[in-house]
Amino acid sequence: MSADTQPEKIMEEKGTVPVNEAPLDLPPLDQLPKGRWERAWPTIACGAGLFSDGYLNGVIGQVNTILGVLYPDTYANSPASQNVSAIAFAGTVVGMLIFGYTSDHWSRKWSLMISTIILFVFAALCAGSYGLNGSQYGLFAALTAYRFFIGVGIGGEYPAGSVAAAENTGELKAGHRNRWFIMFTNFQIDFGFVVSALVPTILLLICTENHLRLVWRLSLGLGVIPPLSLLYLRLKLQEPEEFNRERMHKFPILLIIKFYWFRLAVVSLIWFIYDFSSYSFGLYSSKWIEIITGSDAPLWKTFGWTTLTYLFYLPGSGLGAWVSDWLGPRNTLALGVLLQGIVGFIMSGCYKWLATSANVGGFVVVYGIFLALGEFGPGDNLGLCAAKSSATAIRGQYYSYAAAIGKIGAFVGTYVLPIVQKNAPNAVRKGQDPFFVSSSLCILSAFLAYFLLPQISQDTITSEDARFREYLTQNGYDTSTMGNAEQITTEVTPARDDMA
Repeated sequence: MSADTQPEKIMEEKGTVPVNEAPLDLPPLDQLPKGRWERAWPTIACGAGLFSDGYLNGVIGQVNTILGVLYPDTYANSPASQNVSAIAFAGTVVGMLIFGYTSDHWSRKWSLMISTIILFVFAALCAGSYGLNGSQYGLFAALTAYRFFIGVGIGGEYPAGSVAAAENTGELKAGHRNRWFIMFTNFQIDFGFVVSALVPTILLLICTENHLRLVWRLSLGLGVIPPLSLLYLRLKLQEPEEFNRERMHKFPILLIIKFYWFRLAVVSLIWFIYDFSSYSFGLYSSKWIEIITGSDAPLWKTFGWTTLTYLFYLPGSGLGAWVSDWLGPRNTLALGVLLQGIVGFIMSGCYKWLATSANVGGFVVVYGIFLALGEFGPGDNLGLCAAKSSATAIRGQYYSYAAAIGKIGAFVGTYVLPIVQKNAPNAVRKGQDPFFVSSSLCILSAFLAYFLLPQISQDTITSEDARFREYLTQNGYDTSTMGNAEQITTEVTPARDDMA
């Protein structure tokens, strides 16, 4: 089925829905009686928690390296190393599915509060991981268990935090909404990754390699600060106005599936492909860091170059936030992933010459452009498309399914791409082949995004809710039962140009 035959497209063409009007004759979100800060801070409070995602996911790479140095036999050469890194994937998928459900059926605010509490409790427990009687295997088992629950907390940030942030942007000034969402979701993740590499580097310089146990525990323990710093703001949050207007109390499952299955399948497939491919991107950073530092480099220097790798994310994400408002999320996603695929093919073809000490400067520059394009396109706009391409009533679950499938793609990539490398006929092909696969998938994602995703405008959240209500009405669902009538704001204030 093509995008043009979807029920919402048909209804729009028939003119049965006033696309730019709020449902139930309520005032538009950007005319609610709120000041600039009142409109902006809920988006910040909901989205900025994804900094914890970037930090806690990123810092485990450095912690893994340190534990491998401290315990070369029991950790580096055992399944424990892979378990500690990979278990958060499983926890994240579980958290996404659980909190996607609760954020629709119960509360955006309290789902977000619970995920925040889980994050800082288990970040603290990770820092204090200890095996019974000092057992190394007990330490690794405890760290693995705590990392799973950190993953659950991170998973909750996606459907509860990102979805609420998207809904709150509807109260901001038109033309700025996408950039605000991106700056407090994906940009926060990227910034978290930068800090996750910088902190262990600084701690190593302070503590030296003679105190690696202190370094890894402090690196994990500092992960408590980001979620804890947001706890008060999130406690003061109210449910998003759009959620109060549109929430469901009874979910017509078959009608929802019929209306959204195709769009959800497309978003999920693009997210799966992107996360699957992104695993191979790290292969190149490892290679050029190895070329620059050599095999005997001190840990702080390796961590410092890793920080530089992550810094490439920020200009791409920052620029993509503005372009998403100018071109629209669908077009920006397609453009970014298409250019990334092209650069990836160029890097693959030139790998034989780039991956040498003589040309490592060019390698770093081209690789930085490649990473920046990944954040410019899919990094910034996949979450935005997932958050704004469905109706408010089922947005948490819709988003959680797409994001969970994306995480599964990353998990699959960690197993499939090493097999591609293993079967390469020589060392050059070992570096090239994963990127040939990933770049081909980037091109496929660009076509899927441009031809099958809907265009998302500044008012898509409101218009999508109107279309969904009309569809439900035509199929016999009583839409008068939707919403929290006692919490809906009906006052209006004239919109001002200086509002965020």
